[in-house]
Parts: sequence; C-alpha cells; structure tokens
Amino acid sequence: MADMLSTSNPGLALELGGLLAGHSAGDVTVMDMRSLNIWTDFFIVATANSFVHMQGLTRHIGEFCAGKGVEILHRRRKTQNDDEWNLMDLGTTVVHLMTAKARSFYELERLWSEAPVIYSSKSS
Repeated sequence: MADMLSTSNPGLALELGGLLAGHSAGDVTVMDMRSLNIWTDFFIVATANSFVHMQGLTRHIGEFCAGKGVEILHRRRKTQNDDEWNLMDLGTTVVHLMTAKARSFYELERLWSEAPVIYSSKSS
C-alpha cells in the first residue's frame, strides 16, 4: 500500500478515475500536476449528472479511501447551493466532482492545460 500512496506513483489517482468512470461519472480526467505545483500531485475532474449522483460518487470515494487507508484531508462544496462543485483533498490527489454547468464555467482542464492527462474516460 505504501507504494500506491507514493507521490511519484499515479496509482491512487488512476484507480479513483476508474472508480468514478465505473459509477457513470462523465468525462473523467486525471491530470498529472507534479511539475506545476507543490501542493498536490494529481487532479481528478469528473462530471456528476445530478446532486444525488454527486452524493453517490462522494460516498463511493469515501468507501474506496476507507478501504485503502487513505485519509480525506478536506471536503468542500464550492457553491452556495452545495450542488455544483464538490472538492475532496486526499493530499497527493484532489478530486473535483462538478456539474456540467460548473465544469463548463470553471474550465479546470483549460486553466491547468500544461498538466499531462494520464487518464480520460473519453478515450477509454
């Protein structure tokens, strides 16, 4: 397990990306952030199609992390209505669950366009 959690190993981020895609998250993208910042190694961006879907995806991430011994350091909802953007900080990986509207507005992939994409559910 220590190897999976290593900052040089994208295993955790790739497993989470696959988990989200397997639970019908839209356009799952895993980006390698290691060369662009010092505060996290990977971003996962995924689209939830409803508030209930976002809650389910959040629960699946929580269960996955508990099973792997990964601590969720911080959870934050990024809008007043608590249903547009849910951020989960796992330390080496930050998960962004967003509605299509929020994803289109914030354009995280464009903002961090220099980050290599190491997984995309669009191409898998």
